[in-house]
Amino acid sequence: MKGGTVQINWHDCQPVLTLDFHSPTGLLATGGNDHDIKLWVITSGESQKKLPAASYQSSLVYHSSAVNVLRFSPSGELLASGADGGELVLWKFHVTDDAKSWKFLKTFIFHRKDVLDLQWSADGAYLISGSVDNSCIIWDVNKGSVHQILDAHLHYVQGVTWDPLGHYVASLSSDRTCRVYANKPQPRHKGHEKINYVCQHVLTKAELLQTLDNPKPSSAKTHLFHDETLPSFFRRLQWSPDGSFLLVPAGMQKYSSSSDTVNTAYIISRKDLSRPAVLLPGANKPTVAVRFCPILFCLRGSNSAAGSFKLPYRVVFAVATLDSLYIYDTESLVPIAIFAGLHYAAVTDIAWSPNAKYLALSSRDGYCTLIEFENDELGLPFSSLAREEAKRTTEGITKPTNMKPESVDNMEIDKVEAPKTVEKTDTEAGKAEQVVSAPTLKADASKAPRKKRITPVAII
Repeated sequence: MKGGTVQINWHDCQPVLTLDFHSPTGLLATGGNDHDIKLWVITSGESQKKLPAASYQSSLVYHSSAVNVLRFSPSGELLASGADGGELVLWKFHVTDDAKSWKFLKTFIFHRKDVLDLQWSADGAYLISGSVDNSCIIWDVNKGSVHQILDAHLHYVQGVTWDPLGHYVASLSSDRTCRVYANKPQPRHKGHEKINYVCQHVLTKAELLQTLDNPKPSSAKTHLFHDETLPSFFRRLQWSPDGSFLLVPAGMQKYSSSSDTVNTAYIISRKDLSRPAVLLPGANKPTVAVRFCPILFCLRGSNSAAGSFKLPYRVVFAVATLDSLYIYDTESLVPIAIFAGLHYAAVTDIAWSPNAKYLALSSRDGYCTLIEFENDELGLPFSSLAREEAKRTTEGITKPTNMKPESVDNMEIDKVEAPKTVEKTDTEAGKAEQVVSAPTLKADASKAPRKKRITPVAII
């Protein structure tokens, strides 16, 4: 893999706040403080041993304020964009004999203040948005109207996500809570059911982590998430593409009441959404966004017996801090790669290309980073043949799909892995460094806050 900051004029040198890839065409869409949405063609630099490049294609002009979030619908036919002032706009993809273009379709009006995040339902029929007005709104896309308002948060809603299986939505707020809502359908005329999401879990505090020096459970509790002083307007969380777990940024943990805070992201198993199952600490700065690779990969087998996730495939995901990027997979508990020193200002969003060839990041410094993976570098795609084999050999596993699985196995947590070598990439020097990590379940509590590599741990 190789990557770096692409030095072009993305949004008139103003902050780039969001980006996403269009599945049918592979175009990259970006939004920023210049009020516009811009479309880019990404070209590979692999043949010339250079960084990938971005070429400007067109702009979508309608918003009158900064564009904070944009997301393409699962089918690729629609694009939703949210901006300051509560603007939420829908765009439609038009294909003619001569050209392909995006045109304004409609606006959704109800949020009173800035829209910070949004997410589509798996069938593209609904949208959920989060706003500075402390509310989440579920929208009926066809009607262009409010379907349901979720207003339990006490501060800005900075992240929202929709379970790909359709059973849950989740939100993350600067009030230091993550709320998970379950769908409790309401009957209506002609035998149809109306979706209705009810808050099922509120994640806010947890007991202090147990170590060898402090093996007994403590009655003291610590907040799971950073407060409103976190220097970012975004806390973008997401469900895995198979729906097996929820990945939540902006986490913080302590090993004792007197220890320093450890920045982390949480993995919450679908089996138990009431508490984190795994934490991914080690970052010097808070995590602000996560994004899953849309493709599932075959197991590599080297660590499958000791893996922390009992899945018949590998799920790859990226976690962004304010100034760095960590790439993980579910077959190990240490990062595949770490990119540091990417930008001079805070990272704002992450996006994977539909073929998993590229990973893009946006930043408030006005630039974007593009990372390109070599063919099969992340692994072999989990094919239909492999799905059938996994179904025969793994008890209780139902055949998954990449985008819209019908069912999913419950994620289970095993023992923490032995120390493993991590590839750390320095984008400026272009050098690779090998770093050895050690599991924290055996760490001394007094040493935990020191600036050293900390591997993910399972919370028992």
